[in-house]
Amino acid sequence: MIIERPADARGRGGADWLASRHTFSFASYYDPAWMGFGPLRVINDDRVAAGAGFPPHRHANMEILSYVLEGALAHRDDSGGGGVIRAGELQWMSAGHGIEHSEYNASDAEPVHFLQIWIQPDRLNARPAYGQRVAAGDESRGRWALLASPDGADGSLAIRQDARMYLARLDAGAGVGQPLDPQRRYWLQVVRGAVEAAGRKLAAGDAIGLAEESGTLQLTATEASEVLLFDLP
Repeated sequence: MIIERPADARGRGGADWLASRHTFSFASYYDPAWMGFGPLRVINDDRVAAGAGFPPHRHANMEILSYVLEGALAHRDDSGGGGVIRAGELQWMSAGHGIEHSEYNASDAEPVHFLQIWIQPDRLNARPAYGQRVAAGDESRGRWALLASPDGADGSLAIRQDARMYLARLDAGAGVGQPLDPQRRYWLQVVRGAVEAAGRKLAAGDAIGLAEESGTLQLTATEASEVLLFDLP
């Protein structure tokens, strides 16, 4: 089974300082057909104006990943985690039994563009945790780079779920494949550019979900592109 999630079909949210597109139900956007995909619960495409951001608020029992595409994002939380996440970097915050945090645009002059991703954990009320790494390094050019995994393999962030998050950056005409296990689910999110995958033409913001599929998912970039792949239980 393959499901399609075109960019233009996503929910909308935001304020005068925030423009957000929601792949799944979030905040004031609710669609019972789009509550998540397995443990993948949120993919928000957020653009925050200069000097603005999300004031301190609390979350619990969620693995939260922030991938900055343009600009810089300043993070603080009451577990002691904090710092600036710059373009090409990925931050992981495990909310665990509860954490208060804030995210603000680190610039007073330029907007910040980032993806906020939530994955439900495989355990409840663990101790909050935090980590950060470069995401868009040379290891992702022309191949899958493992960014997050349950065991921290290959320098990835060790999240609390049997899920893996990969990034590939492809030049026009380049391709990459992913073997499919029919016992797993896969979510492909186009971050930038345009690709052909599973017989479909996908542009920035488009996504497909695959379940009970076998064989190989083959992608070919029709222009310089960046894609995320989630391997999920």
